[in-house]
Amino acid sequence: MKHLAAYLLLVAGGNTSPSAEDIKSLLTTVGVEVDESRVSALIKAMEGKTAAEAIAEGSTKLASVSSGPVAASAGGAAAASGDAPAEEAKEEEKEESDDDMGFGLFD
Repeated sequence: MKHLAAYLLLVAGGNTSPSAEDIKSLLTTVGVEVDESRVSALIKAMEGKTAAEAIAEGSTKLASVSSGPVAASAGGAAAASGDAPAEEAKEEEKEESDDDMGFGLFD
């Protein structure tokens, strides 16, 4: 993940096609150990693609992943079992989320 983050930082900094040496240089500058095999795999995976294209491709793959029924069945099982502590935890979450300490994110 750190190798990909370095690649994207270089792209954000204006280097549209970072090389393996660019990534290694950035990571060593901040004291991170470089894994040569991961850097080479990243460079190979990004050949012929821009960062924007890779992100768009990944977004379409994530959009096809469905997690709705799994979450719904887990919540339904807890409610069906009559688990009172789970209900109390939900109430506490609501109370905590309502406390914005006098300011909002977009104020």
